[in-house]
Amino acid sequence: MKDPRLLEPAAQELQGRVIAVTGAGDGIGRAVALAAAASGAQVILIGRTVRKLQGVHQEILAAHGDVATIAPLDLEKALAGDYDQLAAAILSRYGRLDGLVHCAGILGTLTPIEQYDVPTWCKVLHVNVTAAFVLTQVLLPALRLSPDAAVIFTSSTVGREGRAYWGAYAVSKFAIEGLTQVLAAETQNATAIRVNVLNPGPVRTLMRRQAFPSENVAKLVEPAAVAGAYVALLGPSGKGIHGQSLDCQ
Repeated sequence: MKDPRLLEPAAQELQGRVIAVTGAGDGIGRAVALAAAASGAQVILIGRTVRKLQGVHQEILAAHGDVATIAPLDLEKALAGDYDQLAAAILSRYGRLDGLVHCAGILGTLTPIEQYDVPTWCKVLHVNVTAAFVLTQVLLPALRLSPDAAVIFTSSTVGREGRAYWGAYAVSKFAIEGLTQVLAAETQNATAIRVNVLNPGPVRTLMRRQAFPSENVAKLVEPAAVAGAYVALLGPSGKGIHGQSLDCQ
């Protein structure tokens, strides 16, 4: 099995491919969107905050030309029609989708299960799991139209081994690991869609800062350092990798 940490994507690994990235306004999602554009992709920037998406769009425009589009979507509040509208817009503009990267997510609170706020629990599970499921579901028809499509979910170390006080976030990442396995089994040999999940590891992001406020951030890698693994799995370098739970670091 190939290790995405050891893959070396070509300079134009994603040339001609259409890639959608959630959480594209900042953090790992932003880094993946920038890396995908640098690798030749047409990038669909999905996120909640239009101002942040516009900033990423401007960065891509300045460096690579008009290869990105903004698709505002609040995963906490989006209704069925919002998802359907996005899927229709992608098909109308591009005719297919070659890659879907799930980077959006929220931390919730680090609280004992006995004291965990139920509305917060529901919000975290909805944004981190249900919204990812719904978005994947509505975009599967567009992914099926690609000759070589990839879906990448984003997990966490606490989604593989439970850790005290990580509550809804850990549970949501366990669910993402399971969703990856189920979807991978369903697409195996039946489609040209590859499905995998990546654990970025410790990265210098706002969410990491919220979880570890006293941590020395100088010891953490920047989001750009893990974006290469996503690009590799999205492109030809990821051929043959399917149904795997892998690490970026």
